[in-house]
Amino acid sequence: MNAPITVLIVVASAGLMLLVMSLRDVQQFERGVVFRFGRLLPDIRGPGLRMIRPVGDRMRKVSVQTEVLGVPPQGAITADNVTLTVDAVVYFRVIDPVKALVNVRNYPGAVSQIAQTSLRSVIGRADLDTILSDRDHINAELKDVMDAPTEEPWGVCIERVEIRDIALPESMMRSIAKQAEAERERRARVIAADGEYQASQRLTDAAATMADTPGALQLRLLQTVVDVSAEKNSTLVMPFLVEMLRFFEHRTPETDDKSARRKTVRAAAPRITIPGTPKVTVPVPSPSVLGADPQAAPAVFVTRRDVNTTRANSGRVRRDAPPLYEETDPLARI
Repeated sequence: MNAPITVLIVVASAGLMLLVMSLRDVQQFERGVVFRFGRLLPDIRGPGLRMIRPVGDRMRKVSVQTEVLGVPPQGAITADNVTLTVDAVVYFRVIDPVKALVNVRNYPGAVSQIAQTSLRSVIGRADLDTILSDRDHINAELKDVMDAPTEEPWGVCIERVEIRDIALPESMMRSIAKQAEAERERRARVIAADGEYQASQRLTDAAATMADTPGALQLRLLQTVVDVSAEKNSTLVMPFLVEMLRFFEHRTPETDDKSARRKTVRAAAPRITIPGTPKVTVPVPSPSVLGADPQAAPAVFVTRRDVNTTRANSGRVRRDAPPLYEETDPLARI
């Protein structure tokens, strides 16, 4: 009687062991692919507790979560022959577990190689300005290039590709900095010129208004004086009309002719020697210049200014001595 009980216990234990070996736990983010004696079964096992044959069946679990893959820095040459180094980040997930297991071996590594080659290819077709200013376009193009060999054959969907960093040579960085500085200076000059143009229009309107109202100009001048005197300084501002300067611009022709005649007489007049002075001469006008008869005896005219100056410069007479001659300058009558 003990033998049947022992056999029953052995059979129950073996059945329980086989049952435990045939159970598989599949997580929510996983999908189970079963191979029976190396042959793929068409049914994909979903999440939960699944049962397979303990002998001959083998289950492979594939994660359908989005995975992040970092692309190592890649050296590339742009379309305008600029050498740079670019690295990126790829986000992908498995949409077909059967293709990801059957059609490709180690699909994360395959995606990494595709990302590297696609990155160099896309960078080579774009110029530097496009890469720096329009990254969204470069990212979209890179995603389309990577989707073609991965989604349909491998069952891997590229969700997003982002260029993370762009390393430029030092010389190129200095050139870009100079270009940006020149652009900012150009904008500043344009803005300043536009401001001056608008200010000139406003000043033109203000001038027209003040021309219609003369008192407005005087009030504006007084306001300027008040603004200057409000600060703590020692500057005194006196308004001076510009119209007063025009008086000196309009000199009479008679005054100019008279000054020219005086210079001519002084230059052409003979000179005489003053007694008591060390060889000092004084110019004397000729009778023809003064309007006298040329045949008459020459008359000597000595001005008070010339004599007094000569005596003072000789050093022999005190400067405060009374003048020697009191005659007026005959040239003043010309």
